[in-house]
Amino acid sequence: MPEFKGGCLCGAIQYEVTGKPVNMWNCHCTDCQKSSGASYATNVFVKVPDLTITKGEPDKFQHQADSGNTMTKEYCSNCGSQLFNGNSGRPAIKVIRAGTIDDPSFVVPRANIYASRALPAAIEGTEIPTFDEMPPDPSVFFSS
Repeated sequence: MPEFKGGCLCGAIQYEVTGKPVNMWNCHCTDCQKSSGASYATNVFVKVPDLTITKGEPDKFQHQADSGNTMTKEYCSNCGSQLFNGNSGRPAIKVIRAGTIDDPSFVVPRANIYASRALPAAIEGTEIPTFDEMPPDPSVFFSS
């Protein structure tokens, strides 16, 4: 029984996740702004073995992050929806864009990161921890 399911805008790519997310946060970095086309990206972190693509196959785009790690963006070549991110520095984790989840009512971010790059008013009124860059120890936001 999946924990949750999701897919792209046109339905060509669908997925399901069997385990609980290990982290959720709002990322305000420039890469997330540009790749999502939004002020920030709400990211849901899952263990790679817990994610199964049940329909279609996403295309991939790779780029280097500020950290030097290789980031892999996975998206639908038909509708352009970005569904997943991979980070060479964290190969056991896959990031799911929260907007692609069919019922995202469980999504409650634990922090805002890269707030120093946030667009005006993007984090006003938030009550979760906010960091100007990556937190000193981001592992505190991950559950096992």
